[in-house]
Amino acid sequence: MKKHEPISKIMSANVASVQVGQPLSDVRDLMLNANIHHVPIIDGSKLVGLISFTDLMKINFVINGVDERSINAIIDQQFSIQEIMSDKLVTIKNTDTIRGGSVLLAKGGFHSLPVIDDEGALVGIVTTTDLIRYLNEQY
Repeated sequence: MKKHEPISKIMSANVASVQVGQPLSDVRDLMLNANIHHVPIIDGSKLVGLISFTDLMKINFVINGVDERSINAIIDQQFSIQEIMSDKLVTIKNTDTIRGGSVLLAKGGFHSLPVIDDEGALVGIVTTTDLIRYLNEQY
C-alpha cells in the first residue's frame, strides 16, 4: 500500500453542491435524485458547511399523504440551509495524502471529508466508502 498517494486519487471531483442561499428542499432533492448522502454548502466557491442525510433526518415531523412538492414547501417554510448545515467542518487539502484522510476519518463522528484547495474552495469530497474501495483495490 502506498502511504503517500494524494487524496485526489480517491476523491470525487465535480461534487454536487448547493449555494448557501438556496432553499433546503434543493439539498433534499439533490440527495434523492443523485443518491448521495453528503452535500457541501458553498458561498461562491468557498466551502461554508455540509449537510448529511442524517442532518435532514433530524428534522422530525410527520407528514401523511402529502406529495413531494408539498413536503418541499413545508421544509422550505420551516428551515433554512444555515439552520441545518454543519459549519464546524473537518476538511482535507487536495495536496494531502490518502493516509492523512484515513486518519481523519478513523477518528469517527463523520463519514465524509470535503477536499479544499489553499483558498478554501471546494474541489472534491472523500467518503468512508471511497476509502474502503481504495483499500479493497490494495488487497
